[in-house]
Amino acid sequence: MAGIARTPIQLCNEIRENRRKLGLKQEQHAAKAGMRQRTVSDTENAGNARLDTVMRLLAALDLEVVLRVRTRSSAKEIEEIF
Repeated sequence: MAGIARTPIQLCNEIRENRRKLGLKQEQHAAKAGMRQRTVSDTENAGNARLDTVMRLLAALDLEVVLRVRTRSSAKEIEEIF
């Protein structure tokens, strides 16, 4: 099932949830992505990772980013982004 992420935190939460669905520990995910476990943890918990880190983590989970026109968004969601 596809998840929708409109904020950095939501995207990082999607990464965590997909990792868990695959039954991977952070250490295993990190090894597949070629990075340290701490980077995976920081990304999942802080929601402020670099774009290249997020893309490597997504690729290691066999996920990709698809851009489309946004459905309704609230002013609060827009504030959360910035």
